[in-house]
Amino acid sequence: MTTLGLELPTDPRWVNVAEMNIGEILIDHAYCEQKAASSCISLIVQYPEKEKLVEVLTPVVAEEWGHFTRVLKELRKRNIPLGRQRKDLYVNALQAQLRTSSDYHEQLMERLLLNALIEARSCERFKLLSENMADESLRKFYRELMVSEAGHYRNFIELAEEYVPKERVRQRWKEILDIEAGIMATLETRGDRMH
Repeated sequence: MTTLGLELPTDPRWVNVAEMNIGEILIDHAYCEQKAASSCISLIVQYPEKEKLVEVLTPVVAEEWGHFTRVLKELRKRNIPLGRQRKDLYVNALQAQLRTSSDYHEQLMERLLLNALIEARSCERFKLLSENMADESLRKFYRELMVSEAGHYRNFIELAEEYVPKERVRQRWKEILDIEAGIMATLETRGDRMH
């Protein structure tokens, strides 16, 4: 078991490949932050009556958007344009495994746990970058983001437990962790993707 309960750690070679392609990683990272903010907005719009969810996720939207602007600043420092968004094979594979349910709260739990898992994997990757990159300013940058993503991961788990019995959330979280480990085992190690 690895960071935040993930079943399969990132292949250590990823850091080396990522460092050699830091421009590509930063571009992909920028879009990951943008999608994280959008996902929280979507949850707020879809579940406005869930007061706790709105209260918890509103500052997360601002924080994720702040991360997006910080990644843009890192790109500008290196004279790298943002470019187009890439297909996220990792997230697409996870989304394909989500259960569809007519039960309102089950559906909410699935979405919250998906977000928790993406944050957990991002946190793990940021930790690797913060500990292994040669560039000291990027090590510091990723260390700060790692701490933030760990907090977001907890937010999503706790929100799921707010609306669905804790035992049910824990059971489904374990299933999703197993699914994610299977996906990670089949994905190619790429230096142009954050996940």
